[in-house]
Amino acid sequence: MPDLDILLLRSFHAVSRSGSISAAAQRVGRTQSAVSMQMRRLESVVGQPILSRTGSGVALTAAGERLLAHAERILAAHDEALASLSGRGLQGAISFGCPEDYLTAFFPDLLRGFGARHGGVEIEVVCAPTVELRGLLQRRRIDAALVSLPGDAEGAGIIRRDAFVWVASRPDPAILDSPVIPLALSAPDTLDHRAACAAMEEAGRAYRIAFASNSLAGLLAITRSGQAVSVVTRSAVPDDLCTLSAPLPALPEIGMTLAYAAARPSALVRTFGEFVERRLSDLPASGAMPPRE
Repeated sequence: MPDLDILLLRSFHAVSRSGSISAAAQRVGRTQSAVSMQMRRLESVVGQPILSRTGSGVALTAAGERLLAHAERILAAHDEALASLSGRGLQGAISFGCPEDYLTAFFPDLLRGFGARHGGVEIEVVCAPTVELRGLLQRRRIDAALVSLPGDAEGAGIIRRDAFVWVASRPDPAILDSPVIPLALSAPDTLDHRAACAAMEEAGRAYRIAFASNSLAGLLAITRSGQAVSVVTRSAVPDDLCTLSAPLPALPEIGMTLAYAAARPSALVRTFGEFVERRLSDLPASGAMPPRE
């Protein structure tokens, strides 16, 4: 029986993550034709197709899905063994997802802190709303993600709680006197959108979705223009915007938790996840990162 080549599995893992031969080739530093040839060799070894062509790239077959689960365990064990025996510490790459609010508020200092300890680790950050991140985790396009939960969610998995707040370009924007308040919100399936609409409806305040975008930068740009009120987490409010309270209704809290793509994450992914959890758990209410250890 032929052996599974580590290099083939690593390229296959990159293809499964990106959903594209060309994107995977860039990740592993090979040409597109070389990666295509590797996938044909891997299919020859396993004796069945592992990829199927789609309109936008490639997708895993049922056999490919099974192989991916094995490949992740094999690569994790391989990399952990090398790190232990070489004495070089953790090496490799992580694909980590988080909503844009959290990226803005927490991750610059957090990534610097992790990089100072583990310089051989490459971290790719995928920024998307929680609903999209869960899909990426399910398809194993990312290793782990910091995701949001409703504020009433219970469980030991909640790392930190924050609150949604209304933000505007000034503390007393004229648009608050409008009979129908214009809002700039993200997609309807996001927690902030649902929380804002529910609060306005419960308070009996008329509103309209004047601008919709999953880009935090886009929503904040509209807010800075004075044309709408938006919603962000308290820790992510920029210095040049104002937090509003009355006459707008109060908004709920949310929880943050770490979610993993694999039931048994690799040592590298576990180490990064534990670092994120520890740093965010120690974070003061102001949102500033604690001093480096």
